[in-house]
Amino acid sequence: MQVGSVGIGGDNPVRVQSMTNTDTRDVDATLGQIAALAEAGCEIVRLAVLDEAAAKALVAIRAGTTVPLIADIHFDHRLAVAALEAGVDALRINPGNIGSEAAVDVVVDAAKAHGAPIRIGVNSGSVAKELLKKYGGPTPEAMVESALEHIAFLEARDFYDIKVSLKSSSVLRTIAAYRLLGARVDYPLHIGVTEAGTPMRGAVKSAVGLGILLAEGLGDTLRVSLTGDPVTEIGVAYEILRSLELRARGPEIISCPTCGRTEIDLVGLAEAVEERLRGVPEIFTVAVMGCVVNGPGEAREADIGIAGGRDCGIIFRKGEVLGKVRGADNLIPAFMDELERFITEKKESACD
Repeated sequence: MQVGSVGIGGDNPVRVQSMTNTDTRDVDATLGQIAALAEAGCEIVRLAVLDEAAAKALVAIRAGTTVPLIADIHFDHRLAVAALEAGVDALRINPGNIGSEAAVDVVVDAAKAHGAPIRIGVNSGSVAKELLKKYGGPTPEAMVESALEHIAFLEARDFYDIKVSLKSSSVLRTIAAYRLLGARVDYPLHIGVTEAGTPMRGAVKSAVGLGILLAEGLGDTLRVSLTGDPVTEIGVAYEILRSLELRARGPEIISCPTCGRTEIDLVGLAEAVEERLRGVPEIFTVAVMGCVVNGPGEAREADIGIAGGRDCGIIFRKGEVLGKVRGADNLIPAFMDELERFITEKKESACD
């Protein structure tokens, strides 16, 4: 499947998506957020299209970015058609709430004409009443049956450029639903735990739910849904993928949790390193270790690292000791200087 310039499924990597939380009618604000998301590594952006004015704004938004765009449509099929005519790359709809069968026919015909995929988005909060009654609630089985009905609806219209999502705020329900659907269909899956919560809670729920699914080979695109700035979602998404060795973006920072043996300002050093590396795209490993027990070994395995000692730190690069820095006030400046040299060399080698 292609969403704009981005390939999905098959041999493609798991793709990172997000959704703007600006008013789509505010073109400048929306383009600004899309640019920030793209800079953070977001590959596909979804936008809410609430009304005709938002659909019209998509023309200017499309002209202002090359990032693949998905229009999120509910209730009014005419907005889906207008979004496609404005140049969006794909639709996210729920065929059950887009209108009559004739309305769905219009949307499908427009999607075919524009070569645009459709994501069937099933949420536990929007399962049809008859399925809720049949299963006693928004169970995984109810969500999957809903998805299969919508898939059949599109297939009956000879439309197969389909991606499917089954989202719930319950981690266990989400996992169970995707497992059931994954055993039934071969369509690309967009995975996520919806309404996951504020950054800390939402990151934990997403890491657990998405991590399990990805480890089982389920998931072609993902979104980490967090309350707040959507740019935050991107870093969490890439850390989930990195932890499973599926994708990497930017440096990995290894730092110990500290204990009674720590004799340097490890927290301050780790925070300084993290801040400096924010936005750096090159892939390498930095170790910031607090004592002589595990520190030297971990630091030696990293591309660059520091291991603390009594009022001192030993700096390593590629397993080689560069030197010892004495004095607590000198540790952060000395390591940051060496880190700057390393980053410069990394960038220069990438250009060769």
